[in-house]
Amino acid sequence: MNIIGIIPSRYASTRLPAKPLVDICGKPMVQRVYEQAQRSTLLTHVVVATDDERIVAAVTAFGGNVAMTPVDIQSGSDRIALVAKNFNADIVVNIQGDEPLIDPQLIDQTIRALIEDPSAVVSTAVKRTTSHQDVVNPSVVKVVLDANSYALYFSRSPIPYVRDARTDEEWVSNTGFYKHFGIYVYRAEFLQKYTTLKQTPLEIAEKLEQLRILENEYKIRCVITEYESLPVDTPEDLQKVINYLNTQ
Repeated sequence: MNIIGIIPSRYASTRLPAKPLVDICGKPMVQRVYEQAQRSTLLTHVVVATDDERIVAAVTAFGGNVAMTPVDIQSGSDRIALVAKNFNADIVVNIQGDEPLIDPQLIDQTIRALIEDPSAVVSTAVKRTTSHQDVVNPSVVKVVLDANSYALYFSRSPIPYVRDARTDEEWVSNTGFYKHFGIYVYRAEFLQKYTTLKQTPLEIAEKLEQLRILENEYKIRCVITEYESLPVDTPEDLQKVINYLNTQ
């Protein structure tokens, strides 16, 4: 089975300028993500998809595979779909370019979830959290699942709402929530179809692309993982990653 991992990497970032090229203990972030993805036992290829020559130069410098894509592409999904056309892939994995510590076992676990479930067209990863900060932070996407671990809904708001809890802290600590990690594993044929679907109302409202899949009545299989994720969106996030690596 041909399984390609694609890392969409844009130079522009409002909260952390030139994010893919920020230095993390001697390596640009895009290299950190790439090297973690290469440690996956299931990926047959890893490639960076970018719209900027500076990222092309950085990836080439460390010996990685990179594909140039148009600047006007609207989303990471569209970017990886374009690159995936050049590979005879069965499965395409969207690996976020701001996850320098992504665990290769998390990548493999999410891939296996799709391989083992013929009824799903996409798989992704979630983790139970009892952190009040996670639950109320709109940058941390929450998800509710059905009895078979298919996604019912994703939201930036706390879901579910626990009506009988006396305080926010009580319902977070007693109930727990699932936070979503931004890794997506697509069946290659579905990925191409997905990019032809129009944006949907819930997707537009929440600014979450995966809602387009649910609104069109396709299934997203969620693997409940114990691995952690530490995405880099701000200078403070970057410092957390650096501090972690310096303790290893």
